[in-house]
Amino acid sequence: MKYATQDATLSFAKRFSNYKDFYYKYDNLVFSKLGIGTFNKEPYKEENYVFHYIEGVKQAIRSGINLIDTASNYRYGESEKEIGEALRELGDEAKREELIICSKGGFIQLDYPFPKNPYTWIEDNIIKAGLAKAEDIELDQHCMTPDFLEYSCRRSLKNLGVEALDIYYLHNPEMQMIKLGEKEFYKQIEKIFKRFEKLADEGLFQSYGVAVWSGFTSEREELLSLERLVEIAKKVGGENHRFKYIQLPFNMGKTAAYTQMTQKVSNEACTIIQAAYRLKIGVITSSSLLQMNLFKNSFKAETGVILDNTMTLKTDIQLALQFVRSTPGIISSLFGSKVPVHIKENSEIAKVKSVKREKYDLLYRL
Repeated sequence: MKYATQDATLSFAKRFSNYKDFYYKYDNLVFSKLGIGTFNKEPYKEENYVFHYIEGVKQAIRSGINLIDTASNYRYGESEKEIGEALRELGDEAKREELIICSKGGFIQLDYPFPKNPYTWIEDNIIKAGLAKAEDIELDQHCMTPDFLEYSCRRSLKNLGVEALDIYYLHNPEMQMIKLGEKEFYKQIEKIFKRFEKLADEGLFQSYGVAVWSGFTSEREELLSLERLVEIAKKVGGENHRFKYIQLPFNMGKTAAYTQMTQKVSNEACTIIQAAYRLKIGVITSSSLLQMNLFKNSFKAETGVILDNTMTLKTDIQLALQFVRSTPGIISSLFGSKVPVHIKENSEIAKVKSVKREKYDLLYRL
């Protein structure tokens, strides 16, 4: 089987019967409430190319995490390759159909080792190859022509060593909203979604989505309308379209997805999480630890009591993950770590129940 399945993901979850409400069923798949991410900042640093994530990915799966997230440009493809290596090393310990594997396309991946002249690389590998024109590339790094995105998807599959993905995201499209203008931007989205439906028909992925940094919560011109995206998906794919997911950052320091009414559905203002619920789109969140910037000061004692009155959780990192894991309307939340012992420690939150809605909302009053 080349995709995750309901029976296999459920079977995976049952192996961790001591976990407390740590699994969530959505779109006929069972997701772990935490997912492992493989983004590493400052990609030009040489140490970011050293194989880091193999043992981390293996530990995440052994700890009950079955959602694995990456992108074609993360460390210029090395993150994808390391996930593939981890899956090969696990062998029969983890079946492909138990795991929900996601990648993204939109940023130009380049190569490892980093090319001496990236502009020449782009000219030779993207423009001359007919994947895009020079004017399609924003800031020398972002491209979202259908041909380039298909190329990126196929390259991701090769890097990962899998036949198909479960979710393929259009990565940070808001980067091109201002340049294209709203009318042309959504015309481009229609072309992309049409190609994505075709690639789903061909078996490259089960579902597709849109992953943003600020696109769904921005107060500037780059704001995307989820309702409009769904309308486009229905136009090109019908009622059974494969646009099923969005991904956006959410953490204790960046709560706009839950608190700010940046979207409209049927002309009624709502948060992006509410909009996704009404439009039947699954929400997966990223940057759960804000790249470790949440921990410059210790959390308030009241925060710890609300998130875990059993006093089981010992660290602020665990509390931060308990916060995102408990947020209503979110399928799963991603965190990044390369260190197996840290991943095992973070997964301990699965032994504590998530916070009920009435208690969770108290956190916003502290």
